[in-house]
Amino acid sequence: MGKDMHVIVCVKQVPDTTNVRINPETNTLMREGVESIMNPYDEFALEEALRLKDKHGARVSVISMGPPQADVVLREALARGADDGVLLTDRAFAGADTLATSYALTQAIRKINPAPDIVFFGKQAIDGDTAQVGPGVSELLNCSLVTYVQALSVEGDTFTVETHMDDGTDVIEGKLPVVMTVVKEASTPRFASLSGWMGAKQADIPKWGAADVRAEKEMIGLDGSPTKVVKIFAPPVKTGGVRMDGRAEPDAAVAAVVRALQDKGVVKS
Repeated sequence: MGKDMHVIVCVKQVPDTTNVRINPETNTLMREGVESIMNPYDEFALEEALRLKDKHGARVSVISMGPPQADVVLREALARGADDGVLLTDRAFAGADTLATSYALTQAIRKINPAPDIVFFGKQAIDGDTAQVGPGVSELLNCSLVTYVQALSVEGDTFTVETHMDDGTDVIEGKLPVVMTVVKEASTPRFASLSGWMGAKQADIPKWGAADVRAEKEMIGLDGSPTKVVKIFAPPVKTGGVRMDGRAEPDAAVAAVVRALQDKGVVKS
C-alpha cells in the first residue's frame, strides 16, 4: 500500500464526564463552564492511524463535527501527528442523532476521499455511549465493518485484526477498505511534541458547512433525526438498605431479617 494509503479518523469533542451537570428546566447537558476534551476512545483510534503512518507512510486525515471551538480536538490530533483535519460546523447540523451524524460525516469523508483505505472511530463516545456512528458510516459507505479492534496489521490490501470480545479474542482477516472501531486495549496514545503543538496552532483547518459537503437538508440536524432526546436526568443517589449487626445477638438479627422479608412479601410467614 505504501504512501498511497489514506486513513481517516473521526473524533468528537465531549464534556469531561466528571464535571457533567444537567439543566433541571430543559433536561439537557450544561456545557457552559465545563471542560471539553477529545473523546478518550477516539485517542486510541487516532493512535492506530498514526501507527499506520509510522509503518506504511499513510496519510492521516481527521474529521470532527461540532461547534467552531471543536477545532481544538483537531489541532490536538495534528499535534500528535495527523496530516490534516476538517471541522464540520453548521447550525443545520444541530440536534443530529446518530443517523444524521453518520450521514454528515459520510458526506465529509466522501469529499476528502471517495475511497479511503480505513476509517477509524473510537468504540463509542463517552457522552452518548451509543456506539452507533461508526457502524452507521460503514453502512452509508457500503463498506466492511470491524468493531472492538485491539490489534491491527495491514499488508498490501489485506488487514488482520484482533477484536476484544466478552468471551475472549477473535482474529479477523479481510480486504480494504474497511471501517473500524477501536477499544482502549489497543494501545497507549502518544503525546504531542512541542514542535507538533507549534505547528498545529498555526495550521489552517477548513470549516465545512452542510452546503460544502452537499448534505441534503432532510438528512441532517433535527430534520434528519428519527430519534429525539426527550429527557436527561441523573439517577437518584442510592442510600443503601437497612443494616443489622448480628454479632451481639445473632438470633434476634435473623428474626428481624425474616420479619422484614415477610413484610415485603418476599417470604411467607
